[in-house]
Amino acid sequence: MRWLDAMRGIAALVVVFDHSSYTFMADFRGELMPQFNTSRYGIMVFFLVSGYIIPASLERRGCIRTFWIGRIFRVYPLWAVVVTVLLAANLAGIAEIPDSGQHSTAAVAVAHATMLQELLGTPNLLLILWTLSYEMSFYLLIVALFTVRLHRQSAAIAVILAALAAASVTAGVVLPPSALSGRIGTGPLIALASLAMAVAICCASARSSALRVFGGVLGGVQALVLVSCNGTVPLWEGLVILAAMFLGTAVHRAENGQSTWRCTTGAAVMVVACAVGSAYVHGDGDHFTRRGWITAFLLAVLTFAAGLASRRRRLPRTLTGLGTISYSVYMVHPVLLAVIDSTIGRRQQDNLALEAAFFTALLPLCILTHRYIEAPTQTWGRRLDQRMQPR
Repeated sequence: MRWLDAMRGIAALVVVFDHSSYTFMADFRGELMPQFNTSRYGIMVFFLVSGYIIPASLERRGCIRTFWIGRIFRVYPLWAVVVTVLLAANLAGIAEIPDSGQHSTAAVAVAHATMLQELLGTPNLLLILWTLSYEMSFYLLIVALFTVRLHRQSAAIAVILAALAAASVTAGVVLPPSALSGRIGTGPLIALASLAMAVAICCASARSSALRVFGGVLGGVQALVLVSCNGTVPLWEGLVILAAMFLGTAVHRAENGQSTWRCTTGAAVMVVACAVGSAYVHGDGDHFTRRGWITAFLLAVLTFAAGLASRRRRLPRTLTGLGTISYSVYMVHPVLLAVIDSTIGRRQQDNLALEAAFFTALLPLCILTHRYIEAPTQTWGRRLDQRMQPR
């Protein structure tokens, strides 16, 4: 599916520009962001692509155990290397990491190991890691739906989540960031959520159908509670993120004859309407403008639609190749920026040449991390996957 790689490539370029513009193009960024939120554009494209392909991966395998093996070997190895390099750079004094505040090192480490740290009230070691918490929540939700045989209702689920987002912002439901952590404490929440996640994955991977249902439902409920009650983004936006992912899944079902295009188109209209309406009612904030968010969301949906329309056409190899290494691009660039900010410092004036030089240095490094970290570990995961496939 080279068109999906092309979508990832576009999203990766925009996200890298969004973060690197802090360092090299601050004035231009300040003018652009109120009109077009580049960060939200990039991650919404990524979320739509994940929604399209990840549930299909689970259903193709037909086995929750091998699905989790595939996800772990796909996501964790590079994540572990990047976090290790960042911590080493911090110890060497050439990169800074966020202050953990009152949280213990053990609590922050456990929260990051679950990849739910954004939803557990702890600071992200890297800014981009917050999106992986929503990815992990989506994994838990699709496993839950698979175990209770509701996984084909993607369009309906997308509409329900989007409608809940619109209803929450219309009703003026505003929760403080990490509201659940503030209520019961970050440490107890991390311990409880980590245990629940481990039990959910183990039970959902069991042979017993009763255990599979219990584990799936436990993980799904946990994901919904954390996204709804303990994120740092507004409640409506967390629900819109999940709705966008399930919209991507609905598109996959329509393309493969598991649903009708009429149903999927109706769901898309509802999701877009609720998302745009929610952002409009939410209004402008200190770090948020309704125009910038709405423009980014609409362009992300249109980009995904354009990619879908071109899925049978030849696409530029450069773009699809960039999509192949997009996870490396996404994970590596913040570390490089952290080192630059701590050693050289951010530019006082816009410098397009330095921006271009950053991309020029980043991409070869990401080719190496993909070739020597991502590709081998994915191969190991596939081998273990084949051994663990049920007879």
